[in-house]
Amino acid sequence: MVLSVAAVWWTTVRNRLCWPVGLVSVLLYGWIFYGAKLYSDALLQLVYAALQCYGWWQWRIAPAQVRRPDVRHPRARDLTLGMLLGAIGAVALGAIMSRYTDAALPWLDATLTAFSLVAQYWMARLYRANWLLWILVDLVYVGLYGVRHLPLTAVLYAGFVLLAVLGWRQWGRTERERPAMQAAAA
Repeated sequence: MVLSVAAVWWTTVRNRLCWPVGLVSVLLYGWIFYGAKLYSDALLQLVYAALQCYGWWQWRIAPAQVRRPDVRHPRARDLTLGMLLGAIGAVALGAIMSRYTDAALPWLDATLTAFSLVAQYWMARLYRANWLLWILVDLVYVGLYGVRHLPLTAVLYAGFVLLAVLGWRQWGRTERERPAMQAAAA
């Protein structure tokens, strides 16, 4: 739990430590979700592990003298494509989980998994919109984990909602400050 909070906190302030700490955290949670028969969530944690590595690599592109990589503006096409892929992923994974496993709440779990992947990818790409999607997904996860008798995880995800709000604000502040910093450097 502490690792998860630390990883999300470091993401809100765009510190590269978020990626290795997050990697350990998602692997531990994969094991927990498998035990709770939330198979889509368990699978999600494995995919997160790969995305943690991708994000770590992606954020290393920033010049060494820059501690925090810049927030990026996605194109409308990128946002639309992400949402479409999330919906397709939700339907495909939901169908698989409901038909071939004894998963608890397979459709909801699959939908949250698919859109979590979109949010994680957007985070790795430094799209500020990732925080809005995380707020929505994490709010629903709070209820899911409550229903599945994972109260500590529900509390953790309630904290993630607060951190996502903070991330949205922090990354927005960075976007507003960037033009002034660029003008001063010129």
